[in-house]
Amino acid sequence: MRSAFSRVGIVSHDVGAYVAQTFARFSPDRVAALFFFNCPYPGIGARWGEGSYLPEAFYQYFHQWPLAEKLVGYNRDTCRIYFSHFLHRWSVDQHAFDDDLEMWVDNFMKPGNLTGGFEWYRGALAMRLKWIKEGAPKLDPITCPTRVFWGDSDSVCPAEWADRLGDYFSNLKFSKAPKSGHFVHYEQAALSNAEMLAFFTPLARGGAWA
Repeated sequence: MRSAFSRVGIVSHDVGAYVAQTFARFSPDRVAALFFFNCPYPGIGARWGEGSYLPEAFYQYFHQWPLAEKLVGYNRDTCRIYFSHFLHRWSVDQHAFDDDLEMWVDNFMKPGNLTGGFEWYRGALAMRLKWIKEGAPKLDPITCPTRVFWGDSDSVCPAEWADRLGDYFSNLKFSKAPKSGHFVHYEQAALSNAEMLAFFTPLARGGAWA
């Protein structure tokens, strides 16, 4: 069944931002607009490998080894300890995930789910190392309307890294999300919804999806 919409707006965060950018580059005629929370993008370049940042990124290298899912998935307690570390460390609101942590554990304790998640980091390693070695690649900018809403206190993907967004998105609106870490949509749900509506509503009324 063919969709009634020929173009779509995409909302993404972190890993999803890689998918959204790739889709927008390969199928620009299908993307009306992009909305990102805390957006990793090529312009971060060699900063992924800076010495002061590497301790924060240890998990990206730990996930390269089958040992990772064996240790994290040893039992519910090890899984809970591992994910609660990141959910708390990367959040300004230390209670943002109190109601949902056990659902995270339920999900990742299912057979294959940890491996599936960690495989993304294994697949992305070559790209990350290339950026660290060679710096930010030169790419034609994505031209569709783009909104980036970045937590002002994100420790794993610092808002200061947004400084080159304009080189990769030519129709950009950027702002920092106040009192937010890495999980803006969790920590500031009402504000996030308001920002998405403010961005997409005028585009929809203007026929952006047609």
